[in-house]
Amino acid sequence: MEKMIYNQARAAIAELYEKANLRSGNLVVIGCSTSEVVGSKIGTNSNFDLAGEIFRGLSDFAREKGLYLAIQCCEHLNRAVITERAAVPGAEIVNVVPQPKAGGSLATQAYEHFDDPVAVEEIKADAGLDIGLTLIGMHLKKVAVPVRLENNRIGEAIVVAARTRPKFIGGVRAIYNQELL
Repeated sequence: MEKMIYNQARAAIAELYEKANLRSGNLVVIGCSTSEVVGSKIGTNSNFDLAGEIFRGLSDFAREKGLYLAIQCCEHLNRAVITERAAVPGAEIVNVVPQPKAGGSLATQAYEHFDDPVAVEEIKADAGLDIGLTLIGMHLKKVAVPVRLENNRIGEAIVVAARTRPKFIGGVRAIYNQELL
């Protein structure tokens, strides 16, 4: 099962990368309920080992493409995110070390495996994966656009994806850069 979970996580972020036209340096927020991945209700059956496989699948792909990951913590840490310090230059760092029951298993794995992990209360990510309906919208840039994935399951959890785009300004006479849509 662990290899399957790794492959599903990697496939989901790879598909998001392609469909959202992500580039090196982009920030991708990930929310994850490992309880949902194993078929339980969110917050009831955290699985640290499966979180490790999910993290490896996401992280391996992100490193290959130069993406930064930001792992959303659970509600017990007010949905703060764990990311690499280099992803959030100048951000106000908060002091917390996530644990499986206070932050979540995936955030704990990220904190243990990022090169220079930091916690921040908020970010504005370029895209995101929501594994198990954890609600990542608060960490996306203002104009979020749904991305329909073929790879929309990790274990038993539903995977919802989004990308962002710049706001349109200028009204009826404005011309827009089609590459930014």
